[in-house]
Amino acid sequence: MIYHVTTATEWNNAQSKGFYEVASLHVEGFIHMSKKEQVAGVLERYYKDVPELILLHVDETKIKAELKYERSPSLHEEFPHVFGPLNLDAVVNTEKIV
Repeated sequence: MIYHVTTATEWNNAQSKGFYEVASLHVEGFIHMSKKEQVAGVLERYYKDVPELILLHVDETKIKAELKYERSPSLHEEFPHVFGPLNLDAVVNTEKIV
């Protein structure tokens, strides 16, 4: 299982479109994902004051786009990256972050 933090608005948009994508896919070429133990750090670094967050629980085996684990030079950790839109059936659970 891998995870992705998003906003309620972005998740609602994905459900309307039938797939999930964010700006990083077009700018960096991939969607940032996290392992379970990395989620708290991601929230602290990038989402401190962002309201209405949703944590997507993603089954790696159901992702249709390419999935690669790549090392973050600044954090010296490997993070999962999805190189294409995320198919919604790979999202097996959503959780509100409070």
